[in-house]
Amino acid sequence: MSIFRKMYEDLQHVCYIWRCELKQVLKDEGVLIFFIVVPIVYPLLYSWIYNNETVHEVPVCVVDMSNTGLSREFVRKCDASPDVRVAYYAQDLDEGKSLVSRQLVKGIYFIPPDFETNLLRMKQGIVSVYCDMSLMLTYKAIYQTSMLVSMEMGKQIQTKMSGLYTSREEAISARPLEYEDVPLFNPKGGYGSFILPAVLILILQQTLVLGIGLSAGTAREENLLGALVPVGDKRYESSFAIVFGKALVYFMIYAVMGAWLVAGVPRLFHFPQLATWQSLLTIMLPYTLACIFFGIVVSCLVKYRENVMLIMVFASVPMLFMTGISWPQSNIPSWLQGVSWLFPSTFGARAYVRMNSMGATLYDVLTEYRILWIQAGAYFLLAVAVYRFQILRARRYAKDRLLFLKRNREARTLNS
Repeated sequence: MSIFRKMYEDLQHVCYIWRCELKQVLKDEGVLIFFIVVPIVYPLLYSWIYNNETVHEVPVCVVDMSNTGLSREFVRKCDASPDVRVAYYAQDLDEGKSLVSRQLVKGIYFIPPDFETNLLRMKQGIVSVYCDMSLMLTYKAIYQTSMLVSMEMGKQIQTKMSGLYTSREEAISARPLEYEDVPLFNPKGGYGSFILPAVLILILQQTLVLGIGLSAGTAREENLLGALVPVGDKRYESSFAIVFGKALVYFMIYAVMGAWLVAGVPRLFHFPQLATWQSLLTIMLPYTLACIFFGIVVSCLVKYRENVMLIMVFASVPMLFMTGISWPQSNIPSWLQGVSWLFPSTFGARAYVRMNSMGATLYDVLTEYRILWIQAGAYFLLAVAVYRFQILRARRYAKDRLLFLKRNREARTLNS
């Protein structure tokens, strides 16, 4: 009978801590911003910026020193492509560089005087491409367009010089092996569909940790003893009840926010969605729990509520690279890959991208799935241990404080 009474008391304590934490979250504007406003607005802003996926009509400058029929054909075909727009013609390369420095154009096509002469003499013609490397997408558009146009003109020259009689023979000579370019897992070939799914998963972790850290920092600042738990309140005796009650509040909020991030935003901006809602639920459950308990542990390790913002904002970009989505996982040093195992976003982003963007099944991401559950369990036990330490330290501080006051009172009595 005592076991059931103990379970009933623990359940009451969990419900009490859940109610207190929910009140704390609702009255703290900073926590509400990170729990609700940021997960809703930030993905919309980020996705809207990259909604076009690719850049088109990038302005370029042409320095045509050849001024021949073939050079003009090259310029005309580049201008006719969807990615490049010939905005200026310069007299020399220095004038073109001046246009780039003033950001009027993003690149230069420099055609030397002997361009057509070399081609007619069966030599290789050269077109120099100068690009503004500050933006990867514009560089890609300018360089790729020049490559495609040069390849197309090369095929035309090759068929004319071949001396063949039929169009079929010319086609086979110019392109003996037929191929088709199909971008896998990214039909639009855009930057948004490539990187934003991993960013959405990282946003879930970062906002959770920031909100939990702010809530714990507020509780620590309001408590004069400097602990995260009130001293003398029997309902805060169980570290398990504290962690479970707080985690229940965060899980309730991020059951909604998580669905918005992994299902609502991709559907709204037409990102690839190949996973079913059952598969997403299966992978997001351990990931959300791992992020919650990870956030609770981090909140106990920082002293001031502002510190958690500095730490997580600083670590956002390294965490994104360590997922292996924006940078090849094989090129990440082994020691840094070991560090990445500490963060739930590493395996959460990999599993989500492979399932939702690449069509993988749960069996294909079974390793990430198991590690997420291991992280959830490990961080839960660590959070319980940290709160147990907080309770013992608060008790010891309270006893020392009472003993100090008692001795002062006795000393004043003797002196009087």
